[in-house]
Amino acid sequence: MFAGLTRGYAMRANSWRWVGLMVMPFLLSGCNWILFNPKGQVALAERNLIFLSTALMLLVVIPVIVMTFVFAYRYRATNKKARYSPRWASSHRIEAVVWGVPLLIIIILGWVTWVSTHALDPYRPIESDTPPLNVQVVATDWKWLFIYPDLGIATVNELAIPEHTPVSFTVTSDAAMTSFFIPALGGQIYAMAGMQTKLHLIANERGEFRGIAANYNGPGFSDMHFATHAMTPADFEGWVAKVKSSPQSLNQDTYAELAKPTVAHRVTYYSAVQDRMFLNIVDKYEGMNKRSGTQREQAERPALDRSVHRPDLLTEER
Repeated sequence: MFAGLTRGYAMRANSWRWVGLMVMPFLLSGCNWILFNPKGQVALAERNLIFLSTALMLLVVIPVIVMTFVFAYRYRATNKKARYSPRWASSHRIEAVVWGVPLLIIIILGWVTWVSTHALDPYRPIESDTPPLNVQVVATDWKWLFIYPDLGIATVNELAIPEHTPVSFTVTSDAAMTSFFIPALGGQIYAMAGMQTKLHLIANERGEFRGIAANYNGPGFSDMHFATHAMTPADFEGWVAKVKSSPQSLNQDTYAELAKPTVAHRVTYYSAVQDRMFLNIVDKYEGMNKRSGTQREQAERPALDRSVHRPDLLTEER
């Protein structure tokens, strides 16, 4: 009796499991699979790469699954017509297919990987007749600071860009390492203290896209996100004018207050930004790559002189 009840519960559990599997596609149909609905040139190329790689791998997976069921049915114990060859050892045709098809797929995947790795290099500028928009990104606990060096403004947890305009991001961190990611526009790049990483993106259409921290970095991680607004050039100019009307300015004092850990920080605008703000944040961690000279000599050295030893930073500032 107990065994019968056990089998009954098992059969019931399996039935519910199959029902769940059949219902799941309908439940997921309402989800926004943003990676498969790209809004930028880079994201579109990455989506196509995912499709191509999956299709190539399915060339092996699907035939194997089909043959598993076909062979199980054809060579079942009750099928007396199936050919039985106990002394059969090998087949050159089968060996050619078993080894040749996977080898061919690996070669194609290798070629695709080589081409896409260079084409989708985050440091590679996007070719366009429109000059790029430079944005400096600082990850803090737990918010995103965006500095527009060419416009002299800054924002917190809100990013605005013109559509069809390349955006050159320079990314660093003033806290734990994290990852800067706008899924609708493409790739992600790590933000690390004392270092600068580059990312180039472009929006193909107007809209609001979610940006996130894609690397766990503490208790405020889940609220460390921002809105990315892709606008027409005219709307972007209006947005810049709105930011410039803000009474707040970003300097060492206001930044020190901003950098304190907060969760779900509100959107903030700064109408002016102190010179070298981004580079000063990077330089806070220069002790990880100390230069020659005593500590006193480094402290007495003028700020401009210190920049001479970091030509890469001067390039980023310009």
